[in-house]
Amino acid sequence: MNSSWATENLQVIRTLMERAAIYRRALAPVMLALGVIGTVAALAGIFLGLNQPLSFLLFWLVIAVCALVAAFLLVRRQALKAAEPFWTPPARRVVQAILPPLAAGLLFTIGPMRFWGGNTLFITWVLPMWMLCYGCALHAAGTFMPRGMKLFGWVFIVAAAILLGFLATTGRQEMPIPAAHAVMGATFGLLQLAYGVYLHFTEKRDDAA
Repeated sequence: MNSSWATENLQVIRTLMERAAIYRRALAPVMLALGVIGTVAALAGIFLGLNQPLSFLLFWLVIAVCALVAAFLLVRRQALKAAEPFWTPPARRVVQAILPPLAAGLLFTIGPMRFWGGNTLFITWVLPMWMLCYGCALHAAGTFMPRGMKLFGWVFIVAAAILLGFLATTGRQEMPIPAAHAVMGATFGLLQLAYGVYLHFTEKRDDAA
């Protein structure tokens, strides 16, 4: 039993190392797509006047689902393009790594939303929780991807800490919904867009070398 388990894990590690290049190539378009989705969604939320707490929550939950579907399709397309199987044991390991923090963010949103979904105070404190859970998911995914992904996960964790510190030191209890859209656009939009641009150009540089 132990020998079989060790052999299976060794094979998974070897496959992950072989697929690291595929994951890295897929990472730039995924981050660019997520950055564009986040930025456009924030602008749409502001200009469409989605200024009610419940509409804000539902809007961004729908955007999160769209972003996950887009990431899935892009990674799958990259695997097919490279003539590689997609849903392999290493791919399952990646999903298993990111699922707990993403599920925690969803549960801590859906659960209280029935009672506090119409409260602006809930929106104020759910934003850093989303950043924290997403940063933890990126950090977990970084175990199977380039080192930069772990560092990028820390960027979201630090951003959550900064926002919490700002809220605590200023004594601000409620954030205006347009400002909440702007925060989402700056973090889940512009930050990811900037990281995607960085990955795009460094990937080109590495290919040229």
